Amino acid sequence: MLKVGVIGIGAMGKNHARVYSELDGIQFVGVSDLNEEVGTALARKFNCGYYKDYRELLKEVDAVTVAVPTSFHHKVGMDAVETGVHILMEKPLAHTIEEGKELVRAAREKGLTFAVGHIERHNPVVGQTKKLLTEGRFGSIITMASRRVSNFPARIRDVGVIMDLAVHDIDIARYLAGSEVSELYAAGGKSGACEFEDHATIVLKFMNGTVGIVDTNWLTPMRVREMTLTCEKNLIKIDYMAQSIDISSSKLGELDDMNLYKLPMEMETVSVGLRKEEPLKLQLKDFISAIETGSDPLVTGDDGIMAITLAQAALESMCTNSTISFR
Repeated sequence: MLKVGVIGIGAMGKNHARVYSELDGIQFVGVSDLNEEVGTALARKFNCGYYKDYRELLKEVDAVTVAVPTSFHHKVGMDAVETGVHILMEKPLAHTIEEGKELVRAAREKGLTFAVGHIERHNPVVGQTKKLLTEGRFGSIITMASRRVSNFPARIRDVGVIMDLAVHDIDIARYLAGSEVSELYAAGGKSGACEFEDHATIVLKFMNGTVGIVDTNWLTPMRVREMTLTCEKNLIKIDYMAQSIDISSSKLGELDDMNLYKLPMEMETVSVGLRKEEPLKLQLKDFISAIETGSDPLVTGDDGIMAITLAQAALESMCTNSTISFR
C-alpha cells in the first residue's frame, strides 16, 4: 500500500491532507509543518502523524505533496528526491526556472514520478473541452481569452498575481492550443497594497497561429474563473467554478440590402452538463496512478517548467514593455 504525506499545511496543504485521508488504497502517514499547533491539530483530525521536521516524514513515505511557500520548493523537493520519494509539487514548480529544471532532472535521474499541481488541468471542463477539440468538433482555435480575478488573498506573500493566478491559464492555454508559444507580451502593475504585481494582461501567440489572452488581477471584489474560445465552428465558454461548458453556433440567413441593421442570424447555445468532481481529488488520483503504473502524470515536470518560463517572461515583458520571443 502506497504511503503518502503532505509537507506544508497552509490553505492548499490542508486540502491535500483532507483528500488523501479520503482516498482508498493508500496509507496517509502524516503531515509536516513548522507550526506545531496547527500540525498536531490536523494530525488528530485525520488520524495521522505529525512531523515538525519534514525530513523525518520523508523517511516514512513513498510519495509526498510539497505545499510549502514557492521559495522553499527547491530545497524541500531536492531532499525528497535524495530520499527516493515521488513528488507532487504545488504550482508554481519553483521560484526560478533553473531551480525547476534541476528538480525535474534530479527526479528523472532517480526514476521518480514528478507531478506539478496545476489543478485546473484536472477540472472536468478542461478535460472535456480538450477531448472535443481533439475530435475536431469545434474546428481549430482562433483565439482564447481567460479571466481569473478575485480580491487579494492574504495567504500569498512571496509571489505576485502572475505566478499565483495567471500561471493556471498559461498552462491551460498551452494545453488546449496543443502548441508552444512563439511570442509573449504582458502589461500590468501594482495598484493596491500587494508587494508584487496585482494585475496583468498577457497575450500569447502560439506557433500554430492561435492567440491567447490571459486577464488576471487581485483587485476585483468577486471571484471569476472562466475562459472563452473562438473556434472555426463554435464559440465555447468554460466556467471552471460551475464546471459548465456552453457551446454556441450561428446560422446567417439571407441579407436584406435595405435593412442592414437587422441581421437574419439564428443563434443556438447548447450547455454541456458534466458530473461535478473535485479537481484536487482527480489530481491526487492521477498522481497515485502515475506512480503505480509508471506512466506520466497529466501535468509533468516539463509542463511545470514551461509554465514558469512563460510566467517569468510575462514579468520581464511587463517590466521592459517589450515582446518576448521564443523562436
